[in-house]
Amino acid sequence: MKAVASLLCAVLMSFTSSLAQQPSPPPSEQPPLNQQGSKERAIPSFLILGTVFNESALSFARVQVRIRRKDEKKFRWETYTNSRGEFAVRVFPGYEYEVVTHVKKYQDQSHDVDAKVDVQQRLSIKLEPANHPGAALKP
Repeated sequence: MKAVASLLCAVLMSFTSSLAQQPSPPPSEQPPLNQQGSKERAIPSFLILGTVFNESALSFARVQVRIRRKDEKKFRWETYTNSRGEFAVRVFPGYEYEVVTHVKKYQDQSHDVDAKVDVQQRLSIKLEPANHPGAALKP
């Protein structure tokens, strides 16, 4: 019985040592997930950034900023300015965009951005108060 156990142990030891000596197969190269057809979206690489100011040239917080392609009616991106009046939105390069700012009691501003030539575009937007018929100055 001892002979069978020692023979079995010797066979097992020689098998494991032969496995350890074999080189491991090279890792298979896999393309990135976006090329495999997964449902991940590509990250937009053109940056539209800017600062919004009021009529007194002070930074304007909480202004709605909406962006759409020039040939579309629906706005695809929306954000609000931070406490320093700044905003930044990533969009896809190769298109022309329209940036519209909106806040109550001020006129909407619209600016065109061409994302075909560079990697980013900075805007400086000054909002003007809306002229309401009932907003006449009091003497």
